[in-house]
Amino acid sequence: MEKRIMAKRRAKLSAAFSTSSGKYFVGDVVKLLRTGALKRYEGKVQLIVTSPPFPLNLKKSYGNLTGDSYLKWFTELAPLLTKLLKPTGSVVIEIGNAWESSRPVQSLLPLKALIGFLESKGSNLRLCQEFICYNPSRLPSPAAWVTTRRIRAVDSYTHIWWMAKNNFPKANNRRVLRPYSKKMQALLKTGKFNSGERPSHHWISETAFLKDCGGSISHNLLEMDPLDPDREVRLPNAFSFSNTSSNDYFSRECKKRKITPHPARMPMGLAAFFVQFLTTSGDLVFDPFGGTNTTGYVAERLRRKWLTTEISRSYLSQAKLRFTDPALKKRKKK
Repeated sequence: MEKRIMAKRRAKLSAAFSTSSGKYFVGDVVKLLRTGALKRYEGKVQLIVTSPPFPLNLKKSYGNLTGDSYLKWFTELAPLLTKLLKPTGSVVIEIGNAWESSRPVQSLLPLKALIGFLESKGSNLRLCQEFICYNPSRLPSPAAWVTTRRIRAVDSYTHIWWMAKNNFPKANNRRVLRPYSKKMQALLKTGKFNSGERPSHHWISETAFLKDCGGSISHNLLEMDPLDPDREVRLPNAFSFSNTSSNDYFSRECKKRKITPHPARMPMGLAAFFVQFLTTSGDLVFDPFGGTNTTGYVAERLRRKWLTTEISRSYLSQAKLRFTDPALKKRKKK
């Protein structure tokens, strides 16, 4: 009887929005996974990249749990999501910091959530690398301790945790190179640099820096805006197609149509970095907390397949709005 009910639920699931490359489903991802509604995608997803509700003390309009409830929910999510992954697939999750209620003390909940996710029974995950998403334009927070009492510094970054079921998941940093600095460009042109032993006791050969690799390897500190306005910005090529400020196509259209956009959107450059780093054309990318579908939009532009779930139907119109971007039409013509 139970199997028949689950089969019926799977059959009823239909996309609220779709393109030739992806589908956007409205529904609670936990319920969808537990009822088998997404069973057809098990073992087919190359990358899960998402920014779930952060472990905050206050309720937000987009919905979030707090405290032990959040920890339990987040930990139990791991084995459900990893069933969807290919053996060489990855999970990339952005988690912000949290602060204790009414105290200038950082909460350990984000770290507990990460460890719980990694050690959740049945997930078989390991931590590949930590990334920092730094936004120097972020408003001072937590305001009570930063701008009012002046006893804490601005909390201006989030953690990005890259996890996988395999020690060697699909990845290639050649796809997310940074442009060479002007000094490196000059070095390649002249072929002159100081070789020999460095103070660190590393030995640099006479030909060590003469090979042009097309760019330098990206760092695990990702800048959303320039750290220093007087310094040359060398963001990974993944950031080059997207304006990560508030003046991109989506933001302009929301303003024009008097739409209040999702308050916690993932920066396009951030999603693009991991989609390019960890997948290739034709791979399937999944965002279980899709919101306005930044991930799906990025995947579509980069010629990946995409799958998105979002619990709130109120963001469906915004998700559709993204796909009116003329840049997608230009991509299809190429």
